[in-house]
Amino acid sequence: MTTYEDLPPYPLGFPGPLRDALVAAALSGAKTATTGLLPEYEAEGEPLPEPGDRSVLVDSDERAVAVVEVTEVRVVRLADVDLQHALDEGEGYASVAEWRASHERFWHSAPIREALGDPDYTVDDDTLVIAERFRIVERIG
Repeated sequence: MTTYEDLPPYPLGFPGPLRDALVAAALSGAKTATTGLLPEYEAEGEPLPEPGDRSVLVDSDERAVAVVEVTEVRVVRLADVDLQHALDEGEGYASVAEWRASHERFWHSAPIREALGDPDYTVDDDTLVIAERFRIVERIG
C-alpha cells in the first residue's frame, strides 16, 4: 500500500469553486501548467519547485486526489509568459492577454495581498512568476 503522508500538498488556488475547477482540469489532463508569484514563495519562505518534485494534489476539502510530479520550472517575467503556457493551464484561455487578466484578478485579490503582507500589491510586466509544468502520476481514491 502506498502512503502519501510524506508528500507536501499541491493546492491549486484557494478552496472553493476556483480550486474545484482547477483540480477537475488537472485530473482530466487539460491542465498541465500553473503559475505562481515569485514574491509569494519569498514571503512564505518556500523553496521553488524543481523538476521531479512530487506532491499531493488536494481538493477544496484538503483531501488528496492525485500525486503530481513537477516536470519543468521556469522563472520568467510576467510579460514573457507565452501562449503555450497560457493554453496549458487548461482554463480555456484563448490568448496571453486573457490569461494575464484572469491571473491579475487573482493576484490582486485580498487573500494574495494578505499573504504578501501588502494591501496594495500589484503586478507589472517585470514581476517574476514561476511557470510550472506538471503531470498526474497517480490518482488517489
